[in-house]
Formats: sequence, structure tokens, C-alpha cells
Amino acid sequence: MAQLSDDCFAFGGPMRSLDDTAALIASRLTVVEETETVQLAIADGRVLARDLVAPLPLPPFTNSAVDGYALRGDDLPGTAEKAMPVSDRIQAGLAPDRPAAPGQAIRIFTGAPLPEGADTVYMQEDVRVDDTGRVVLPPGLKRGANVRPAGEDVAAGEVVLQAGQRMRPQDVALAAALGMTQVDVRRKIRVAIFSTGNEIVAPGNVRGPAQLFDSNRFMLMAMLARLGCETTDLGILTDDSSLIADVLSEAASGQDLILASGGVSTGEADCVKAAVESMGTLVFWRVAIKPGRPVAMGVIRGTAFIGLPGNPVASFVTFAHIARAAIFALAGARQQPAISRPVRAAFSYRKKPGRREYVRVSLRRGQDGTYEAAKFPREGAGLLSSLVQTDGLVELGEETTQVEPGQTVQFLAYSDLN
Repeated sequence: MAQLSDDCFAFGGPMRSLDDTAALIASRLTVVEETETVQLAIADGRVLARDLVAPLPLPPFTNSAVDGYALRGDDLPGTAEKAMPVSDRIQAGLAPDRPAAPGQAIRIFTGAPLPEGADTVYMQEDVRVDDTGRVVLPPGLKRGANVRPAGEDVAAGEVVLQAGQRMRPQDVALAAALGMTQVDVRRKIRVAIFSTGNEIVAPGNVRGPAQLFDSNRFMLMAMLARLGCETTDLGILTDDSSLIADVLSEAASGQDLILASGGVSTGEADCVKAAVESMGTLVFWRVAIKPGRPVAMGVIRGTAFIGLPGNPVASFVTFAHIARAAIFALAGARQQPAISRPVRAAFSYRKKPGRREYVRVSLRRGQDGTYEAAKFPREGAGLLSSLVQTDGLVELGEETTQVEPGQTVQFLAYSDLN
């Protein structure tokens, strides 16, 4: 478990920018020390604990990139066609048993190793075979064509994946191509999660006339699962500071992060602040972000705590930009900022300067074929339908005060935020 000092997040002052908040998280959180070895088949999404060094070159031998005919570069045609006898046939998976002979071509197939002396391959569709069985080669091919040299992709001893890399399917494929069956990774980040509020009830339970079913906890657990976390569900806690404090005290043992939804603003019924302060240190972050300004972070007996807003859209946005950064920092993963894409706005919008805003949009193609972003027709950080019926968020920087149709804006796909 990553142990933090009670003052590791201690700061105050005016509302912080989102970039400053993410940078602070990355610099202050301690990477978990425990590692484990996992089979390559289940390594996707895990964070490498050590550099991956290639034990052999890729490809491990020089081979043909196409089906065709191999020959020595010295035997390439000059300015006219050249007919050559075919002396051998090499299939993929079989090693040649003799060198390439001068003045002779070799029938070869994709992936088959080139025999000693051969350094060029003609594609079979570029040649013809005459009545005597000789292959007729046209002029103009350069020496070394259609050949994959040994080590062209990866050199032996090269660091192919660095510690902190969050494994992707292509990374798993590279490790497999190098003959590896397992990799050393950081253990999964342990996160305890709960929702707060007398106004919410778990799905499947009886809902009172003034209550709502809890959706945030399930959304956040799904997002945590996509980040490879090991989650402990603490359920719903009522608006009782003493009860919340007891649960926090127990949860802090054996967890790397405690994640709460709701109860972190300044209302009388927002009891998380008092509960956390009674157990450790809590500094409310007045993060300059919309939706989602009420975000809290602190330390409870050495365990990091993050409190997200209760409104579902605000909870989604702040998890994607703040809690996600904290999880990467704890896992020792290189920070992976979401990649924005320029699109054309198909809406008007006004905002206050000095804060980052995220507008829910759907993508569509305009008449000229260019992607444009259409704003969800209703506002409100409590509208789950606005997340379900859109494709992502348009990110508006702190200096932006308005958007007009036709203006270029930056689009973040939901798939890049999980």
C-alpha cells in the first residue's frame, strides 16, 4: 500500500486549474511497491514494473516479404529482361540447405528465410515463367527489394517497452513475438468506493418517493475496472459523519485509494468533509472545471482519498480528468492524457473565462464530409442521458468565452477517457 504523509496535498489559495491539479497528483502520490508476474495472455491493461528488453532480433532472420523469386543482387537484369533457371524452392518455416548459386533464381514464399548470398526478391506477379521453366525477370528492380533484414523491426538488447507502460494488445503481441510468456507488472491498485446521501438507494432495493437509485457507484466501478483496479464496494453511506468516519478508518487499511461520490461540497448535509478531517487531512480543491467544481482530495492514515461530485455527469468528468490521473500515478504508469481531435462546432455556446468546460456533443458529418460536433440539447450535470446519447466532450479552454458555429473546437471521445 502506498503510504502518504498527512500534508502531502497541503495547499490552499484560489481555485486551481485542471492542469495544475493533475500535475500535483502525479508529483505527490507514491507508486505502489509490490509487483507480480503475470502470464502474457492476461497482461493487457497492466503496468510494466520493469523495462522489457528484446532477447533476440525481430525478425530473427532475413526473410522474404513477398511470394516470388530470390536471387543474388549481382544477377539483377541490366536494361533488358533476363531469363534465369529456378534451382530451388523455399517455403516458410523451412531453412535453406545451400547458398544461392550465381545465375540462378530460387522460388520463395512470404516469411521464408533467404539463403546465403541472396539479397533481392521479385514479386511473383512481376515476372513470368517461359516454356522451359525459366523465370523471366524485368529490369528496374533495386538490390535489396522485398526483403526483411534480420533485426529490421527490433534489435537484440533493445528496450522495446519501458517500465510504466500500460500494456496494450499491440504491446502484448510484441512481447509474444520475442518469445516471452510472462511479464513483471505492478500489482493492481486497490480502490474502496462508496456513495453518500440519504436521497439515494441501491438498485434492487425499495425506493422511497423522494429517493433516487444510485448510479454513480456503478459507473465509477466500471471505469475503475477498465483501468485494471481491484475494487472494494462499500455501498451507500447515509449522511452521518460518525458513520462515514468509521467506514473510512476501516477502509484505509489495505487500500491505495478511497473514492467517494457525493457529499463533498459545502452544504449542511455534505458530511464527508467532517468525517475525513476527523480521520486525517482534507483539502478541498476548488478546481476550475465545469461540470465538477466540488472535488476533494486528502489523506486518511496514509491512504489517498478523492471525493467526486454527486451529479453523474460531474462525477464522470472529474473521474476522467482527476481520479484517472491519481490511479496512473499510484500504478507508476506514464500519464496518458486523452488525445483531442479538431472538429467543427455546430452549436453556439458562452462560458466564463478562467475555467475549463466540457460540453457533451454528438459527432456527425457535415455536407462537405467534415466531422462536426452537435451539442446535446439540454443542460444539467444530472442528465445521464446526455452521456448515453452523445459521443464525447468538447473541451473549452480557460481563455475561451464563446463558441460560434463553424469554429474549430477540440473533441474528446468517451473511449479515450476510460
